[in-house]
Amino acid sequence: MPRTASAPAGRRRARLAIAACGAAAALVAGALAPATAANTAPHTAPKPRAEHYVALGDSFTAGSLIPVQIDAACGRSNRNYPSLTARRLSPADFRDVSCGGAKTDDMWRPQPGTGKPEQLAALKSDTTLVSIGIGGNDIGFGEVVRACTYAVPKPIPDGNPCEQRYTKGGTDQLAERILETAPKVAAVLGEIRKRSPKAHVIVVGFPAILSEKAEDAEGCKASLRMPVGDIPYLRATMRSLNTMLSREAQLARATYVDTYTPSVDHNACRPFAERWVEGMYPRAERPAWPFHPNANGEAGMAEAVKQTLAAPKV
Repeated sequence: MPRTASAPAGRRRARLAIAACGAAAALVAGALAPATAANTAPHTAPKPRAEHYVALGDSFTAGSLIPVQIDAACGRSNRNYPSLTARRLSPADFRDVSCGGAKTDDMWRPQPGTGKPEQLAALKSDTTLVSIGIGGNDIGFGEVVRACTYAVPKPIPDGNPCEQRYTKGGTDQLAERILETAPKVAAVLGEIRKRSPKAHVIVVGFPAILSEKAEDAEGCKASLRMPVGDIPYLRATMRSLNTMLSREAQLARATYVDTYTPSVDHNACRPFAERWVEGMYPRAERPAWPFHPNANGEAGMAEAVKQTLAAPKV
């Protein structure tokens, strides 16, 4: 496990500053075969570089409960965004070691209860592409879900009890947790760079769970079983988490992948057919872990990764 010191106040504030996402590096290389008088065959498309791709991350990366599950201990699907990305890239080598419940600490240690080695062990000196989605469990995503939602048959209260709980005493506990997670993410990115110096590293953000639209408030209440008054606070918390991840990616010379923007109209508050993220009670016809991306969400995240990787280098 890494040892990290508390960041000075100025740097802590800077880590939450909204940063422009770094431009993605193009992953297509190769040259067209030259035409000659003796060879009039049409030109062929450039061939993709032989990537050695490693995927790290938590349940949002693993695709927990999405069929087909290929690793029960980690809840890993063969339709998660790393697998979909690998199918598009056709890499020379692909290793997905993402695992549900993973924290930044599990990058360096065997993850408890899974029998899996540290995720960073998958990296090699010849690795050329690394994707990582991490940080939600460090701020206590599961705890927040349990504290701020009300399973049937519990009634959903009025007001904003969740916000009051986490801001009691004048300190926003979740904002503090995001600040405390920032140096941990930085340490992981630094270690990735150390172990795989040739790799293009992409940090994949979290998709939208809560709607940005006031008219969807009742949909949020019904789907996520949470008080309407808590929606703005929890939405702002998830946005702050993504802002921190974007900032850490920039500081580490990695590329941030924004999955929030393309998913904002497919959040868990929208009608069932439109959702990329499930509510408290996913339906049997579209299995996924509650409050997590479904198969459509993982496909949307893979598309965001694809577009980021294909963006011109500036």
